[in-house]
Amino acid sequence: MDQNAAEITHRSISSPGGRIHLAEQGTGPLVLLVHGFPESWYSWRHQLPVLAAAGYRAVALDVRGYGRSSKPAATDAYRMLALVEDNVAVVHALGEESAVVVGHDWGAPIAANSALLKPDVFRAVGLLSVPYTPRGGSRPSEVFARMGGDEEFYVSYFQEPGRAEAEIEPDVRGWLAGLYAALSADTMPAPGAPAPHFVSRGGRMRDRFPVGRLPTWLGESDLDVYAGEFERTGFTGALNRYRNMDRDWEDLAAFDGAPVTQPSLFIGGGLDASATWLAEAIERYPVTLPGLVSSHLLDGCGHWIQQERPAEVNRLLTDWLTALPA
Repeated sequence: MDQNAAEITHRSISSPGGRIHLAEQGTGPLVLLVHGFPESWYSWRHQLPVLAAAGYRAVALDVRGYGRSSKPAATDAYRMLALVEDNVAVVHALGEESAVVVGHDWGAPIAANSALLKPDVFRAVGLLSVPYTPRGGSRPSEVFARMGGDEEFYVSYFQEPGRAEAEIEPDVRGWLAGLYAALSADTMPAPGAPAPHFVSRGGRMRDRFPVGRLPTWLGESDLDVYAGEFERTGFTGALNRYRNMDRDWEDLAAFDGAPVTQPSLFIGGGLDASATWLAEAIERYPVTLPGLVSSHLLDGCGHWIQQERPAEVNRLLTDWLTALPA
């Protein structure tokens, strides 16, 4: 575990969906850090002490359905609107009126939509790994169904209730290790190998994961933290995010094509498939993120960007934060 973890304080606050667990370090302007799938507040362990040392109040949460936050039973409790309200509740519970919000993976669209829907609360937004894509186009489930061809795209696989849980939960630690390795620069499958984001008809995601190798950023003790949380909670809460994408598309109809206008930052991994699939979204940033301050693709970096390249990400984050209007 990170040597600075002992300095991090933990607490829970009330939100519309129950209790939200927070990890906090430092004082000063609030920076809210939102993790992705399948992670927890712990994915920001390298950023919390650095942001605190730079003069910020850094707060990383367990997103609803993860870790020590509440896990509502209803699938529709994990819609984007609910997660945005959780973020607002965190800011207000901490006695603040506004915050900078930064998200990775699923946390990136949660952060972007927080800024879009609540511009009075979220004054700037940082996006890691997943570019901003405004609501629009066809129903998401229809789009993902067309992506697979003879195979099935992983989002479609996750959207069927219980199916992914049946694969993952008998061996949480092994599945997590495989997924983390599959999307990390130093352990991902070689070019031309079957892509881990797709599932053979009748197969499993883990059939394409690397076996027996952990990426350099992931120690056994780090894997212990992640595995321990999911072994305790199960995966349904986390997977319910994928099961609300059509619902989000309906909920956000009034924001079709809407830009996020606050000062923004994007950092992606040069070897991350998200940067390839969504290259057009990055090209459209002058329209969709007109407040973009800086955009970076880190050469030789995979998906778990703030853990794979913490020093570089920390520098980019703190430089961007320092340049923001007070």
